[in-house]
Amino acid sequence: MSSMGLNLDEIKQGIDLSKVPQHVAIIMDGNGRWAKARGLPRAMGHQHGADAVRRVVRAARELGLEYLTLFAFSSENWRRPAEEVRDLMGLLRLYLRREIKELADNNIRLRVIGDLSALSEDLQKLIRDGEARTAQNSALTLVIAINYGGHADIVGAARKLAFAASRGELAPEDITEQQFAGALYTADLPDPDLLIRTSGEQRISNFLLWQLAYSELVFDPVLWPDFDKSHLERAIVDFRQRDRRFGGRDT
Repeated sequence: MSSMGLNLDEIKQGIDLSKVPQHVAIIMDGNGRWAKARGLPRAMGHQHGADAVRRVVRAARELGLEYLTLFAFSSENWRRPAEEVRDLMGLLRLYLRREIKELADNNIRLRVIGDLSALSEDLQKLIRDGEARTAQNSALTLVIAINYGGHADIVGAARKLAFAASRGELAPEDITEQQFAGALYTADLPDPDLLIRTSGEQRISNFLLWQLAYSELVFDPVLWPDFDKSHLERAIVDFRQRDRRFGGRDT
């Protein structure tokens, strides 16, 4: 469902925006189309997308979200042209170098999920240093998914539990959903309440497949470089209209 048909001013009268979802996840889509529409190289779309990240992190902090997860680079994105991958990695490197101080100053904790072994050593070090510097921050946890894929996350969790069972540490028949969730990259994070995907595409693209089981979905046609606080607020208003029953019945 898209939130764009909602009148934000009218809905705000009946919705308390202080009651925001605990955890919002965003698939940041549309950088390339944004650049193409303006006759610019794709790299410029990614650069403006990084500006949108900065705006949305600040907005999430102001709105009182506890967790914000951004899908920055999927395990499938390695299939893109080498030049584009190089540009994306350069932007990640630049973001970490420039933004860690602001995250620290604003009491925001950084968490990065995904298979980081495929990244360059200097990028891995920037991630480790950023996570360590902000580890005690508590106003907002910013989760960035890099080289992340939902299938790989689930397979990795299954492999961990299989190894534990093979060592006699765990009986297969005793494995619970909670134990499986505890073996995922997101073991220390709550599942997202709300997933937003920009650019109008209506799919989740191998993102947090286990974790999104009961998330509310909002598909916004805005291209990611144009996404700002007003779009986040509109998605939250949409979320507040949903009746979340988690498989149960209306009372």
